[in-house]
Amino acid sequence: MLPLERKSVEPMAARLAPGNVRQMHQSLHHIVADAAWSDAALLAEVRRQVLPAMTRRQGLAAWIVDDTGFAKKGSHSVGVTRQYCGQLGKQENCRIAVSVSLATAQTSLPATYQLYLPEVWAHDAERRRQTGVPAEVRFQTKPELALAQIRSLGNEDVPRAVVLADAAYGNDHGFREGLETLGCEYVVGIQSSTSVWPPGIAPLPPQARSRTGRPASLLRRDEQHQPLSVKELALCLSARDLRRVSWGEGTRGTLHSRFARLRVRVAHRDYWRSEPHPPQWLLIEWPKTEKEPTKYWLSNLPASISMRKLVATAKLRWRIERDYQELKQELGLGHYEGRNWRGFHHHATLCIAAYGFLVRERCLFPPAPGSPPLRAVDLRLRLPRRKPGDTPRGAAAAHRMALSILDGHPAPPNRHPPGPLPAQVSLLPTRHFITQ
Repeated sequence: MLPLERKSVEPMAARLAPGNVRQMHQSLHHIVADAAWSDAALLAEVRRQVLPAMTRRQGLAAWIVDDTGFAKKGSHSVGVTRQYCGQLGKQENCRIAVSVSLATAQTSLPATYQLYLPEVWAHDAERRRQTGVPAEVRFQTKPELALAQIRSLGNEDVPRAVVLADAAYGNDHGFREGLETLGCEYVVGIQSSTSVWPPGIAPLPPQARSRTGRPASLLRRDEQHQPLSVKELALCLSARDLRRVSWGEGTRGTLHSRFARLRVRVAHRDYWRSEPHPPQWLLIEWPKTEKEPTKYWLSNLPASISMRKLVATAKLRWRIERDYQELKQELGLGHYEGRNWRGFHHHATLCIAAYGFLVRERCLFPPAPGSPPLRAVDLRLRLPRRKPGDTPRGAAAAHRMALSILDGHPAPPNRHPPGPLPAQVSLLPTRHFITQ
């Protein structure tokens, strides 16, 4: 939380011990890159301390799955290869980490975090040895890695909530099936090409039994009976099928758009099944200013859920973007300069622990229902006025001195302030407040 441009070991050592940078650098480097403490144990302790504060006034609303990329030159740092980097919006040399955040309607906390190890790395024994990749780590796709993290959280008895993910995960049928196997409800983004059976339509039943041979058991399609892509289905809608729905407050006022929802059945390879996929919600967003729909979601939430609740749940996924923004910009998540597996995860775990501290402190000042997420700079405290004739001592004197410093007028230590304490004091942003 130091006000440094980079949060890597060397600049932190220079800031903490300017007279003995080398020794401080060695100490910090050992803690981050070499010490054999458990990332899972520390993250579990962060959850133990922060979740009660997060859920004191509102229950857990979602588990949010996502990944984030870190541009990195060279080819020797663990996990670095040429792949799509969301931070840059293109294919580039980078490494990617997958995480699951726990979110309420007002705040969120990354609960798991692991480097995605590309296949070219997973099968290279020499590079694994040089960067210390654990023997038990094998190649997993990002959806498989996310499912493993969700399974781990479930085994640790973390309170269950709806799983949210974007189309990079939701479009993977195996990911959706994995969530259903784990007993998870979900709202996940899908691509416009995803095929479904429209409301009231299902694949053809198996062929009637013939006189000889085994009876047919697989569902069928023919040229006249085919599923539609969700985009084709959405374009069949009229303006009367779309509803204006609001789901929260943003910096520019109430957030709203036009939506439609339909009960559909996924058509993915159902010709290898004997029973159709169960019906699900297809949620479609079609802003009034757009010529065609912009976003699609699939959800196995109950059929009785309200439209507004379904939309609000789908839109809650944006919170993980704020997690990553603050972790990268304020706490240096992307500033790790080492190459090994342990150091990469230790650095991220310490960043998440610092973020958890900030989340817990913010929960002391919860915003009103429906208001935008609270920022540290917005906090305001009402202070009692000093009684005439009182002489500040101890904590009161320190408090008076702090107020005078914030006002830019340091007061002599043993004199009364020129007037009563101000009725309100605006806190500085957390990083500046801690520095002071």
